[in-house]
Amino acid sequence: SAVPLKPRVYRSKSKNAQEAHEAIRPSGDNFRKPSSVSSELDREELRLYDLIWKRTVASQMADAKYETTTVTLAVDADGQTAEFTASGTVYTFKGFLEAYEEGRDEKRGDTDADSNQSLPAVAVGDELAMSDAEAKGHKTTPKPRYTEASLVKALEEHGIGRPSTFASIIGTVIDRGYATKRGQALVPTWMAFSVVRLLEEHFAELIDYDFTAGLEDDLDAIARGEQKRVDWLKSFYFGSDTHVGLRQVVDNLGEIDARALNATRISDVATLRFGKYGPYIEVIDPAKPDERGRIVNVPEDLAPDELTAEKAQELIDAPVAGDRVLGENPDNGRVIVVKDGRYGPYVQENLPEEAPVVDEKTGEVVEAPKKKTAKKDAPKPRTASLFRSMSVETVDLDTALTLLSLPRTVGTDPDSGETITAQNGRYGPYLKKGTDSRSLENEQQIFDVTLEQALEIYKLPKYGAGSRRAATALAEFDADPVSGKPIRIRDGRFGAYVTDGETNVTIPRGQKPEDITFEIAVQMIADKRAKGPAPKRGARKTAAKKTPAKKAPAKKAEAKKTPAKTDAEKAAARSAAAKKAAATRAANAAKKANS
Repeated sequence: SAVPLKPRVYRSKSKNAQEAHEAIRPSGDNFRKPSSVSSELDREELRLYDLIWKRTVASQMADAKYETTTVTLAVDADGQTAEFTASGTVYTFKGFLEAYEEGRDEKRGDTDADSNQSLPAVAVGDELAMSDAEAKGHKTTPKPRYTEASLVKALEEHGIGRPSTFASIIGTVIDRGYATKRGQALVPTWMAFSVVRLLEEHFAELIDYDFTAGLEDDLDAIARGEQKRVDWLKSFYFGSDTHVGLRQVVDNLGEIDARALNATRISDVATLRFGKYGPYIEVIDPAKPDERGRIVNVPEDLAPDELTAEKAQELIDAPVAGDRVLGENPDNGRVIVVKDGRYGPYVQENLPEEAPVVDEKTGEVVEAPKKKTAKKDAPKPRTASLFRSMSVETVDLDTALTLLSLPRTVGTDPDSGETITAQNGRYGPYLKKGTDSRSLENEQQIFDVTLEQALEIYKLPKYGAGSRRAATALAEFDADPVSGKPIRIRDGRFGAYVTDGETNVTIPRGQKPEDITFEIAVQMIADKRAKGPAPKRGARKTAAKKTPAKKAPAKKAEAKKTPAKTDAEKAAARSAAAKKAAATRAANAAKKANS
């Protein structure tokens, strides 16, 4: 049987393990099978519950047992001996694998992927007849990239961090731009190379694996009261007989050459650097090694290991499509050029350069051009991004002037009095009204959208900045008796909802959109309309501070007017009742103490 005689008990190796941070720890003796709860959970919840159930059952089953066999074949031919080996693994007892077998990431070692296979029965000294021989080439492959799971495993192996900190460690690495996600893989960035080089060259002792793991143990000892924190901090900063203090490390840093740390040589003429706007290649002229070289942008999606010397030369030799003169603006005579920038191609109206005033008779400079103002105070030229359907090679002057005329004024909102404009941005075409922006479906709408269409777009729920997903109508009904507008069921960011264009109501959890009838939809909108608009963020706390406690019953009376309560309202009512009961008990206790 795969069930052991005694229940299996697992204990953490760490003396100060924060087991309260565990995400899930099943408890109790009534653990329902996934098949019995399938009707109560949705698809994602059922998959999670099934995983928890299998892993919990597997944790109480016996260990698996397997047998690995290695066969060595010796071949004698023409006085030479060659040996060939083959390995195979066979499970003699599957144990917990009967309930759950964890999926595998790509292997990081050089283990043969076909090692888990059975071999024919052979004995030592058997002579085998060769039926066929085929010479196959073998090429080693680099280790796969770390995923979040394999990185956590590596942290555990080195004794760094603990389960409660793994998520924040990985989150910090991604948020600070040290790595990006490509699918499930974590791809390091060039900035990470510069930071690691700085730490290895100047803070080698502080980033040593043993030091980091030992630091965790010291902090745990302080938390348990086994070590005094002030003494430990003095030893850490000023040093001791066993290690160098942080103060000595900092004092002996000297002058750090940031430019040298931020340089990765790709070839004899190309050096990779990381700047304010991302990575770039600096091309050095061998004849002028002391001068700053030409700058070549590196595509954002190009990983560091993909930038070989050949790829760098390809980027260097690529024709520069930008800075092509299109003509002059007939209104002001300024030169219009097209450029290829980091975030895509764009057109620019160059500002005129101030020329010196020259005496016509003598040819001498009478008045020198004015000194350039500070960069932040200097006027900036007008620019406009090219549409996705345009290219640097084919754009003409008329198109450039049209783009530079943006943003286009669509009209004025009759309710708020704010001007609505249509413009093109980094994430595509959009409408803007004050600080509220809404995405357009295509670039042509920038010139074609009318005020009426823009107002209809603003009536739809906003899914978030940069989102261009249109609300999909799942069902349509007759007009609402109050607003007079047709009622629709739409698919939104947070699930399906009912709307008449003015009031939006999320369909409660557990209720399907196809179950909503016209009568139910009218009642849902009426209930939401009776509640009034939701308070803004921050306003709820302010109102709570300003409103006296005596006015709480008025809210309760107002809530009674609502025909039907949602789950959120019921939870809020229970919370308010609990707070009121706690206040009553505290008041009674105070009276008794005074008496």
